[in-house]
Amino acid sequence: QLQLVESGGGLVQAGGSLRLSCAASGRSFSSYGMGWFRQAPGKEREFAASISRFSGNIDYVESVKGRFTISRDNAKNTVYLQMNNLKPEDTAVYYCAATPNFSRQQRAYVYWGQGTQVTVSS
Repeated sequence: QLQLVESGGGLVQAGGSLRLSCAASGRSFSSYGMGWFRQAPGKEREFAASISRFSGNIDYVESVKGRFTISRDNAKNTVYLQMNNLKPEDTAVYYCAATPNFSRQQRAYVYWGQGTQVTVSS
C-alpha cells in the first residue's frame, strides 16, 4: 500500500507559479513511477506529467511542455510539479498517482492521492 497526499494548490493569477508536492508513505517510493493528472470542471481527468522511478524518463502532455516541470526526491518520498506561466485553462484538481511502470495511461496507476485544487484567475 502507498499513501499519497498532495499539497501546494491554491489561487493564482495568470502568469503566476505554483509548486505542487505529493508526499508518499508506505511501500518503497522508489519502486514506482509517478504521475500528475488533472481534472478541470466538467471534463475528464487527463494526464499532465510523469516521471520514472529514478528520473531517467519524463513525459508531459503537450499543453504544459515548457511551463511545467516534474521532479522527485526519493530520499524525501516526494514528487513535485513546478507550474510556471499558469493559464486559466490550467484550473483543475491535480492528482498525483503511482504506477509500477512509466505511463501516461490512467489505468496503469494503482495508487492515487485525494487531489489539490489549482485555480488560475485571468
